Amino acid sequence: MTITSRVFLLVAISMLFMGCNEPASTPSAPKPVAQDELNSLIDSASYALGVQNAQFLKQEGVRSFNQDVYNRGFNSTLNDEEPVLDEETLYNITIAYRTELREEAALKAKQEGEDFLRENGTNEGVITTASGLQYKIIREGSGGSPKAEDKVRVNYEGRFLDGKVFDSSYKSGVPAEFTLSNVISGWTEVLQLMKEGSEYEVYLSDTLAYGERGYPGAIPPNSTLIFKIELLEVL
Repeated sequence: MTITSRVFLLVAISMLFMGCNEPASTPSAPKPVAQDELNSLIDSASYALGVQNAQFLKQEGVRSFNQDVYNRGFNSTLNDEEPVLDEETLYNITIAYRTELREEAALKAKQEGEDFLRENGTNEGVITTASGLQYKIIREGSGGSPKAEDKVRVNYEGRFLDGKVFDSSYKSGVPAEFTLSNVISGWTEVLQLMKEGSEYEVYLSDTLAYGERGYPGAIPPNSTLIFKIELLEVL
């Protein structure tokens, strides 16, 4: 996290908590900025800072806060006025709020995943195993099937429930090679059901994927994931 990002986050979080006596509200949408309004470096820089600040806050999970208190805290800080909260309090508030945002996001992801799998399991062609793993056969191969101790070569694409692709060997152009016992449990299970030349679409609950921890920087906690997997070869 850059110094600028830390400053913006501290300001936003401190303003949110300072406004506890006022109802938190989603700010009404201001008039969009037109490019021809950015007639000076100050105008352009102000717009850039606003965009970057909002992007960072959205990444942190912030969607609404007390806009009035935020603006007052922001302006007082720019005017070198002493903050009403000391540095340690600001830091502790930041940690507490970020933790709360992550927990809320994880709970939401868990529920969305359960809802998706419940409905998806009723779709034609979807097979559900005893572990809860779901898969659909796109193409059935005719080669051998791997065992848990075997090494395989696969092509794959992984995406979230909203369709966003987070990883793909197709994009990199290099198939993945690994031992089945060294990957997430959902992959270990489904690849043993596949034959060389097969292509499956696989639906993994968070418990069969990256669980409560997720994969930092790439996959949020409690994410249900969808994979397209082609078993190219058992090595």
